[in-house]
Amino acid sequence: MSNLIDFQVDPTSYRHWRVTYEGEVANLYMDVDEDGGLFDGYQLKLNSYDLGVDIELADVVQRMRFEHPEIKAVILQSGKDRVFCAGANIKMLGNAAHAHKVNFCKFTNETRNTFEAAGAESGQHYIAAINGTCAGGGYELALACDYIMLTDDGSAAVALPEVPLLAVLPGTGGLTRLTDKRKIRRDRADVFCSLVEGIKGARAKSWNLVDEVITNSKFAETVEQRAGEFAANSTRAASDAGIELNPLYRSFEENGDVKYSSVNVTVDRTGRSATISIEGPDSAVPVSLTDLVEQGSDTWMLRCARELDDALLHLRLNELELGNLIFTTRGDATAVLAHESFLMTHKDHWLAHEILLYWKRVLKRIDMTSRSLIALIEPGSCFAGVLAEILFAVDRTYMAEGEFEDNDHGEATITLGQSNFGLYPMANNLTRLQTRFLSDDGLVEAVQNHIGQPLNSDKSDELELVTYCFDDIDWEDEIRIFLEERSNFSPDALTGMEANLRFAGPETMETRIFGRLTAWQNWIFQRPNAVGETGALQRYGTGVRGEYDKKRV
Repeated sequence: MSNLIDFQVDPTSYRHWRVTYEGEVANLYMDVDEDGGLFDGYQLKLNSYDLGVDIELADVVQRMRFEHPEIKAVILQSGKDRVFCAGANIKMLGNAAHAHKVNFCKFTNETRNTFEAAGAESGQHYIAAINGTCAGGGYELALACDYIMLTDDGSAAVALPEVPLLAVLPGTGGLTRLTDKRKIRRDRADVFCSLVEGIKGARAKSWNLVDEVITNSKFAETVEQRAGEFAANSTRAASDAGIELNPLYRSFEENGDVKYSSVNVTVDRTGRSATISIEGPDSAVPVSLTDLVEQGSDTWMLRCARELDDALLHLRLNELELGNLIFTTRGDATAVLAHESFLMTHKDHWLAHEILLYWKRVLKRIDMTSRSLIALIEPGSCFAGVLAEILFAVDRTYMAEGEFEDNDHGEATITLGQSNFGLYPMANNLTRLQTRFLSDDGLVEAVQNHIGQPLNSDKSDELELVTYCFDDIDWEDEIRIFLEERSNFSPDALTGMEANLRFAGPETMETRIFGRLTAWQNWIFQRPNAVGETGALQRYGTGVRGEYDKKRV
């Protein structure tokens, strides 16, 4: 299975990033190996990046939160002279399949959001220290930081040149963060996004493209000073040593099945479906915070989250034709609630806090996955608390009605916990239940009155928590008919339909990035102006400009 894109890396295998730790401050160096591309056919010059570079960055950010809880400020900087980052590698984008380009942009967006959230949620603040050219995705990397510092050496500049140079858009939130986060005037943003050479020095500061411009001679000293200030003002609680994120237990089968310790992926290629089965807790609830830390990455809540996250990424990038993702669970619902409750009781402790935040990110990964998402609630399921949240993330939920023959688990039930009412908000800043019942807060309150109660199919249907309920006689046929129908629809139309329906309610910067921006980029990546034989992406670096169909669509 060596041809699969693997999202599991560790610091000993990094080719593109270096990290040093000095008290409460980490120095994160982007030092991309030119010959370390994920695929053949391009070199990662000028600190340009591909998916492999970003997989390592995602790992760095994750380990920073779990393995180095003492860190309160991270200086994101270049390991090369006079260049910060030239952005996504253009040759890679030009040669990549459409699906890879889109999934690459989605993953980089999720990674940027992750270290952006590290400051807001965990008090680990990222500072971009720009020492040279910072263009395209490089500037988007900086935009996701809490503070941007630019050296004033006469040549260092920030730029988003995608529109004039490549006939595409900044792919990882650049346009949205200019207006929503940096609050840059629309006309100035228009000018900025039309300049291939970008903007430098005092003008970059006056337009709020950066927070601070410093002379070259004082740059390193000032960056260190600002990092110290961010660390001193951080809300992150003091902590002892972190935990080690041990390698996942994982095996790939010849038929495409993937086995973890608490998650299994079963592939049905004929039906173009994959079933993600989650096993409930197989170990006791930690008896103390000391016990939680000693269990470390083996504690069920963290282990399950990591395995589910890896499974989702694997399916996204490596199994493009499996259009239906079916979620099932098996185990003791009370044990799920007990493990979650322990973390909620001790959420002021750094590790409990980080595990809950990780689940928030994994659930968002489900929301953002461009597949038809289905949950099956069967006798023996343990959709409770955090796992019940999956039921409100998917597109349809089917629940078994009554007891099933040859099954001694009794009736299928759902058990809600306090966590379902605020702990894991979606990108729209609403809970999934609030999004489900957008026009009626009374329905949310009615559901909330049943926290901790096992809800059978009749009660779940009454509370509008499921799509359909079927008895033993109809169950298999109804599920089969639905999956066959879904597999016969256009995948493109389904992707558009599902993405539109999942994010009801108010828009946020995050929903605009994943909804509006990603939808436009998805379309633009298929247009001949960008990817045709004479398109800008194909002709980049040849010295010949792209030829454009001038009709506006």
